[in-house]
Amino acid sequence: MHLHQALTRCRTLVVEGPDGIGRSGLTAKLIHHGFLIRRSRGHLHHVDPIRPYRELLATPGRLAVDGGIIHELVYGPLLRGCSRVTWIQALDFAEAVAEREGALVHVRGTADDDTEAVGAYERAFRTLAEHAPVVTYDAVDLSRPAHGPAPPCPQLRGCTQTLTIGWRQTA
Repeated sequence: MHLHQALTRCRTLVVEGPDGIGRSGLTAKLIHHGFLIRRSRGHLHHVDPIRPYRELLATPGRLAVDGGIIHELVYGPLLRGCSRVTWIQALDFAEAVAEREGALVHVRGTADDDTEAVGAYERAFRTLAEHAPVVTYDAVDLSRPAHGPAPPCPQLRGCTQTLTIGWRQTA
């Protein structure tokens, strides 16, 4: 499935990719296509790290979610030696996304990105693809316009900073 197909067919999209990829162009496309942008607030729950994401998936309508679950699968082992999310939890999450007529969006970086993280994302999405559709989207495509400027959106009213989907903000 390509992003264009996902934008028209899916009710839920979970956006993930290596740290440092600017996703505001993709976010603008999602908003333009009627997706409500959400992310889990705070840290992962210590007993049930998937719970905040299940709650987000209960939101009615078209929804785009920051996929912190996959981020934890990748960066947990790289930064702390282990992930706080088990593969069973991640697979259950992927199945919940699929049941909500959704897909996982794998935003790929450039050759300059951390090769360990890029490889770990490739492996994670290859495994999760057995449980939910995966859309691969190259970061270079984020700079292309989304069929002209997006119309004014109440979600962005009053924003003075760049809207991104990710775990950390960069200046």
